[in-house]
Amino acid sequence: MVKYSGMQSLRGHLLIASPHLEDRNFFHTVVLVVQHSDAGALGLILNRPLSMTVRAAWTQVSSAPCRNEGLLHHGGPCEGPLMVIHTDQELADLEVLPGLYFCTDRESIQRLVSQDHCRAKFFVGFAGWAPGQLDGEMEDGGWLTTPATIEHVFGEYVDQWAEAIRAAGRASPLGQYKPKIDPEDPSVN
Repeated sequence: MVKYSGMQSLRGHLLIASPHLEDRNFFHTVVLVVQHSDAGALGLILNRPLSMTVRAAWTQVSSAPCRNEGLLHHGGPCEGPLMVIHTDQELADLEVLPGLYFCTDRESIQRLVSQDHCRAKFFVGFAGWAPGQLDGEMEDGGWLTTPATIEHVFGEYVDQWAEAIRAAGRASPLGQYKPKIDPEDPSVN
């Protein structure tokens, strides 16, 4: 993991919204951190699919062929270019984690929509944090975190947030904590 002058970089990690996070933009979200440094952070909400397919959206902006029938995703409340998380190293702007790449380059995206040999997820909007903002939200308990995998990004989930909360709890030293078996008087423990 890369370290910068703040905390450890969370690039390649999932941010899982704490049940106590009050920002409605992130209620029950699972966010893949794409970039995190002294300059701030950028992430994409993985569990907010839209009702529009990539192909339907693509026909509104380009006449180039599109083979992707997946759903477009709402990546977060900040406006930005179309963004893609994918598995084709040749079309990468940057590597998020081993074998998983990010791009916003129009030509690369045009190639990604026209192929069907790599996994790809397309996003409109993104989650952005100013320098130190995400660090502060982490310190305040707004987010749980766990290293991401390609399966986290492309897996099929009934409720990705609930599954991620459970996984983060199992990975935490407190994940084994069972409050129902604690005595009311800790001195008898």
